[in-house]
Amino acid sequence: MNYVNSANFETEVLKSEQTVLLDFYADWCGPCQMLSPILEEVAALRPDVKICKVDVDKDPALAMQFGINSIPALFVIKGGQVTNQSLGLRAKQDILNML
Repeated sequence: MNYVNSANFETEVLKSEQTVLLDFYADWCGPCQMLSPILEEVAALRPDVKICKVDVDKDPALAMQFGINSIPALFVIKGGQVTNQSLGLRAKQDILNML
């Protein structure tokens, strides 16, 4: 898992040659905590996908840029463009289908 913020977002996410699965989360969020091991399973199954996490409490500007009003929020980014997104806790297969 890569933890990203405004300082490294462009390099790690927008300019990534890999597909990026971006997870907006917070440490206090129960569904976010339940999603974390699922994302680790996805990472193991799909090494071609870069998984990045953004803590909405530490980087509210980035969360605002993406219009985040509820978490967890997942975004699939390819070539710097959002190609898919979902809100809330998702099953592993749902996340794999998003990719």
